[in-house]
Amino acid sequence: MRSDPSILHIDLDAFFAAVEQRDKPSLRGKPVVVGGIGGRGVVATASYEARAFGVHSAMPTAEARRRCPNAAFLAGRFHAYRETSQIVMSLLREISPLVEPLSFDEAFVDLAASDLTDLSVTAVSAFGLDLKERLADATGGLTSSVGIGTSKFIAKIASELDKPNGMVVIAPGMEQDLLRPMQVTVIPGVGPATAENLRRIGVHTVAELESISIEELVRVIGKAQGTNLYHLARATDDRPVVAEREAKSISVEDTYETDHVDRRILDALVERQSVKVTERLRKARMSGRTVTLKVRLHDFSTHTRSATLPGPTDDARTVNRVAKSLLAELDTSGGVRLLGVGVSGLADWIQDDLFTGTEDVPDEELDDDTETALAALAPRRYWLPGLDVVHEEHGQGWVWGSGRGVVTVRFETATSGPGRVLSFAADDPALRALQPAPEE
Repeated sequence: MRSDPSILHIDLDAFFAAVEQRDKPSLRGKPVVVGGIGGRGVVATASYEARAFGVHSAMPTAEARRRCPNAAFLAGRFHAYRETSQIVMSLLREISPLVEPLSFDEAFVDLAASDLTDLSVTAVSAFGLDLKERLADATGGLTSSVGIGTSKFIAKIASELDKPNGMVVIAPGMEQDLLRPMQVTVIPGVGPATAENLRRIGVHTVAELESISIEELVRVIGKAQGTNLYHLARATDDRPVVAEREAKSISVEDTYETDHVDRRILDALVERQSVKVTERLRKARMSGRTVTLKVRLHDFSTHTRSATLPGPTDDARTVNRVAKSLLAELDTSGGVRLLGVGVSGLADWIQDDLFTGTEDVPDEELDDDTETALAALAPRRYWLPGLDVVHEEHGQGWVWGSGRGVVTVRFETATSGPGRVLSFAADDPALRALQPAPEE
């Protein structure tokens, strides 16, 4: 454990929803839900106005609509989130060379590697408040929650104590006093199953966990997790802040509004995802050896299949061929509601002659019915609520809603103030998307 509170954890508040409210003046101060908008979609982020109605991340969108029917349900604009995240991470890297991003909106910062010479509680508190103001200025007003402590574990917990827009510094020596009254679920890795196993031996709080021997924890929940919980219950965490977090895999997955049964459609969807995955591989200048297929069936059961190649590849046909062979191993006759294709075992080089001598089978042509079925997916994905658009006459705005051949647009930007709402034919040539359609 460090002797100074020199690890900072920052979490941008309700990030996706906050970016939407920043860029859409008419949604400021109102409930906003970002995520999958279909019947089987899942909430990615809810604004604090929506959380007041009980909406939270990972909740089915259908349930969120029942709890907060007046919220704006948006599909998300990942280019906007990525651009904002880059601004945040760049600012953090100006502070310290040791910045460990955990996601678009979350990161650890090692203050011991910064130019700060005073790491007292008073000094880092003042620094944290200043950082929050700088981030708000750089991002157009987004708020953040900051926690600072002697370890990554404590800093992460501290950032959760005063959300939103708060800051908490845990003084050295106070870590266990902070943890003991808390529920064991505050510890990373303690999900419902582990919490239930601990409950059976009378453990509900961290204080109760602290009283259990390491031998007993290993017996109840296994060696790796038992040992980890034993140390975290005592606030012992010596993990360093790692500047570069290498991607372990690159994947694409889609949830569909209706279950797909037709194998030719499923094959075509897998092919489409294989192309997307390999495009991302090439953009990252990576290749991979292991192809994984993820399938969620009509009964919500999820199945994964993997195959490892002799060497890494970024070739779409290779990934597609393997993914389709994995799909053939599964019984999909009851219908498929989610498909995903991923590549792992990443490397920064490509074995160009991996399949030298292998017959290059041309892509299978789709019949008219299959083409029509696939094309029917496009309108639902194109004019998704929240999508940035521009009209030749009326200027820039965003999709308010669409259906029955009509798209409704609110014309406003982050700096314009609330704008007017107009409707157009979905195929109006004067209306176009500013960015590629987001993926559900």
